[in-house]
Amino acid sequence: MVQEAQDVVSITDKAAEKALALLKDRGVEHGALRVFVVGGGCSGYQYGMAIAQEREGDDIVIERSGVTVLVDPESAPLMRGAEIDYVDDLMKSGFTIFNPNAVKSCACGSSFQTAEGGGQAKSCC
Repeated sequence: MVQEAQDVVSITDKAAEKALALLKDRGVEHGALRVFVVGGGCSGYQYGMAIAQEREGDDIVIERSGVTVLVDPESAPLMRGAEIDYVDDLMKSGFTIFNPNAVKSCACGSSFQTAEGGGQAKSCC
C-alpha cells in the first residue's frame, strides 16, 4: 500500500531551516535528509538520520520549506504522523522526532517502542 507523503512525516519550519543549513555546510545543497527506523536502542526501535545525495526508487518523498525528506517504505508505517523538529535548549540541541506511534521511549529520546512491539532492545545510549 502506497502512503501519501504528507501522512508519513512532517517537518517544522525550524527543522527545515536547520536541515537546509546542514546540507549547505556539507556541500550537498541539492541533497535530502533521510529519516529511518532500525531495530535497536533501549526501547526496541531507533531513529536514524543521514544526508542522502540520491533518492531510492521506492522512497517516500516529502518536500517542505525547500528541504526534501526521504523515508523508506519499511520505516514509513512506524513513522506515520511523526513530526521532525529542531530543539535548541539548555538540555539538548538537535533534531527531534515526535512520533504518535511511540507508546514507550527511553530517556534519551532516540529509541521507541510501538503498541505492536518489535525491534530488539539494546542497552541505552
